[in-house]
Amino acid sequence: MKQLEKNCKVALVQASPVMFNKDATIDKVVQEILEAGKQGANLIVFPESFIPCYPYGMTFGFTVGSRTEEGRKDWKVYYDNSVIVPSADTDCIAKAAGEANVYVSIGITERDINTCTLYCTNLIFSPEGKLVSKHRKLKPTGAERFIWGDGYEGAFPVIDTPWGNMGSLICWENYMPLARAALYMKGVSLYLAPNTNNNEEWQTTIRHIAIEGHCYVINVNQYVTKDMYPDIFHCPDEIAKLPEGVLTGGSCIVDPFGHYVKAPVWDKEEIIYVDIDMDQVPLSRMEFDGTGHYSRPDILELIIHEN
Repeated sequence: MKQLEKNCKVALVQASPVMFNKDATIDKVVQEILEAGKQGANLIVFPESFIPCYPYGMTFGFTVGSRTEEGRKDWKVYYDNSVIVPSADTDCIAKAAGEANVYVSIGITERDINTCTLYCTNLIFSPEGKLVSKHRKLKPTGAERFIWGDGYEGAFPVIDTPWGNMGSLICWENYMPLARAALYMKGVSLYLAPNTNNNEEWQTTIRHIAIEGHCYVINVNQYVTKDMYPDIFHCPDEIAKLPEGVLTGGSCIVDPFGHYVKAPVWDKEEIIYVDIDMDQVPLSRMEFDGTGHYSRPDILELIIHEN
């Protein structure tokens, strides 16, 4: 059994995408990766659907039973700026991860080249410059279902890192008890939670997950203001109705005892650096190991269907 490294320096990239512009956002991602690498980060975590952006507030012309042609055109902008996996776009991010010698987790909107369906996807790249994980969001929330399909590929991938197993669930997937349990069963010590939640209830959720899984929860959100939306859409009234602060951040890290290692950062772009002590994971599991000595496999069983 290999000896795990004790210390991990995490960079939380609470940043703003170049809204609806895939190429410019990827350029920004590369610069953020290289900068965090220079600062000694071992793991860099970006928010949900950072490339090309999370289209907060937009309906793309959907109502129950009908669509609009203007909405289709706006959706096509989002479609055209979504990421094919693998592609030259993912190769570019992988190269940056290799140059910085870091693990990189990043949320994208993925375009399936065979079906034209979009997915809310999280990718992980290794310090060797390789794409090592792709997880598609299992169930988009509410009106997100107009945009993204249900994930069926890479349900619960877990990466073996020098600090222990690492996996991710995206945004409200973290409210799915069996999905969380699937990650716990795979022994995650680093639990990534990229999202777009500004509220206090979400902070309560991630603290609960940290206690329930006795793992580090790494929570990353974007910072987006209304004036960042480009003036290119056929339905501008939707954007005009948005608050000035669309996504206000709140990125933080919670330790395996449910305490903030880094309290939430609000209302600004920032690369947030946090040193975490991986010894806290086994220490926290002394009296509660939910899929180990505190489990009852004789009466409880979770069956995971993975392809």
